Amino acid sequence: MKRSKMNFLVYPLVFLFAGILLAAFVSPSVNMSKEWDIPAKYKEMKNPHAGDKSLERVGKMLYAKHCKSCHGNIGLGDGPKAASMETKMIPFNDAGFQGQSDGAIYYQSIIGRDEMPNFEKKIPDEEDRWALINFIRTLK
Repeated sequence: MKRSKMNFLVYPLVFLFAGILLAAFVSPSVNMSKEWDIPAKYKEMKNPHAGDKSLERVGKMLYAKHCKSCHGNIGLGDGPKAASMETKMIPFNDAGFQGQSDGAIYYQSIIGRDEMPNFEKKIPDEEDRWALINFIRTLK
């Protein structure tokens, strides 16, 4: 009689523990450090405003408004919202990040994916988008 009561308690605990382990290994997770699949159109895209110093203020303002909360003051991925993200952000001063074409950075910053939101509607002006990309380039 005692054995059946014990089984009544043990089996549900075993199944619960197994379920937790299974969920931990099977649940999908978002990881932005995985490689981006950037369309050729964007890889080859040229920045029509590269080096345009008149856009610095606009780029800095847009970064403060849309990017700083996750990417941090200087682009290290340490903004206040970063801790709640499931993704590991690559710092903007990373040589691999900075080694990308302006078009690739445009795609990642404006089009986005997963937890990185799309900014096409929030930053509709093309010149403003490039101002942001130019500012991100300064965070080395």
